[in-house]
Amino acid sequence: MGLFNSISSIFRGRDAPTDRTSGSAYSFFMGGSTSGKRVNERTAMQMTAVYSCVRILSEAVAGLPLQFYRYTADGGKEKAVDHPLYFLLHDEPNPEMTSFVFRETLMTHLLLWGNAYSQIIRNARGEIIALYPLMPDRMTVNRDGDGQLYYEYNMSTDDAHTLKGSTVRLQPHDVLHIPGLGFDGLVGYSPIAMAKNAIGMAIACEEYGAKFFANGAAPSGVLEHPGTIKDPSRVRESWQSTFGGSANANKVAVLEEGMKYTPISISPNEAQFLETRKFQIDEIARIFRVPSHMVGDLEKSSFSNIEQQSLEFVKYTLDPWVARWEQAMVRALLTQEEKKTYFFKFNVDGLLRGDYQSRMNGYATARQNGWMSANDIRELENLDRIPEEAGGDLYLINGNMTKLADAGIFAAGASESTTEPEENQKSRGQPGRTRNKSKAEKVLEHLSAEGFGKDGS
Repeated sequence: MGLFNSISSIFRGRDAPTDRTSGSAYSFFMGGSTSGKRVNERTAMQMTAVYSCVRILSEAVAGLPLQFYRYTADGGKEKAVDHPLYFLLHDEPNPEMTSFVFRETLMTHLLLWGNAYSQIIRNARGEIIALYPLMPDRMTVNRDGDGQLYYEYNMSTDDAHTLKGSTVRLQPHDVLHIPGLGFDGLVGYSPIAMAKNAIGMAIACEEYGAKFFANGAAPSGVLEHPGTIKDPSRVRESWQSTFGGSANANKVAVLEEGMKYTPISISPNEAQFLETRKFQIDEIARIFRVPSHMVGDLEKSSFSNIEQQSLEFVKYTLDPWVARWEQAMVRALLTQEEKKTYFFKFNVDGLLRGDYQSRMNGYATARQNGWMSANDIRELENLDRIPEEAGGDLYLINGNMTKLADAGIFAAGASESTTEPEENQKSRGQPGRTRNKSKAEKVLEHLSAEGFGKDGS
């Protein structure tokens, strides 16, 4: 049988479909690290730096306003509040979760396992009525004999009631899959697995520090006795119970029978313990591309650059994740016809807002140049709209700005003059005189000469 498989593999085309994706077998990256500590998603979350980075990114994505838009006939857009997907993603994806919790859960999966999965529940008409998160560590992505993708999910007793059986096969149109960075574009790789040595070293440093203080913050050493001790374990246990532990720190030891205590370990300061721990925090923040000041390290931050670092967090950290979410939802939740009309959009403007004075200066520029109305500004500031009849939707521009081609009209109007027809002057009983035309009249004459207003426009 093995010989047959070997021969058949020789004559099989390289482009023939296989029964799995090239990126689905990444679990071998998990397990023990070089430091000797076992690293997986759950042990990594016990590290404060990992927990902080995951929490920052997951809450940021979950807290962003998620809107569902449709294109309008005039080239604009409007919120598609009448579409069922708007309520599911904006308010309640399923009866058990809010939109915030749903997105926070999927983003946590994406950061720890490199993939986020959600089962799509449809009614008899094919409309999406619910979205349920699925655990990434129990999902595999494979191909059938025709090369078509399918998902296999291992069941558990705490799963949703919509899944039946020990292993459930789901088709691609039944799964919202958001992959992270990967090698094949189909399955993402876990950041925890790829950086297990850095995280394992951080776990080892934390464990060393905990044991150091558990032993009374005193280095371990050797008890020397000039004679022979019949029961060394009893002496060691007595020493440990008397002087070990943080509660016994700074106790004075009294040695009898010529015993001598000799420390053999170097101090944490000599081993650069604190520097090592600090570097590992920076290393973990680098994995998730989170600025150091957001995980509590303000050494390189100041009043002059911390705002810029926050803007870089939105631009270089959040934006790529947001793009993954938006495009994955369009691909999985919309039909081919709906993709031409509808789209999803996370609004990150709230994170980019400056202080009050900066916002007001920006609004003033936008208002004076005519590309924002009063209601546009009030909507961004979460204020009530001004009625349309009161001018809330008007777009205004400065009167001293005009096109270069029309720049000479007003200058010519100040010097040019004309004479009214004599019959008009006589009808008013006035002698013939010269009357200067106003600038408005000169502009109207110019526009009439150019053909404006002839067709009623």
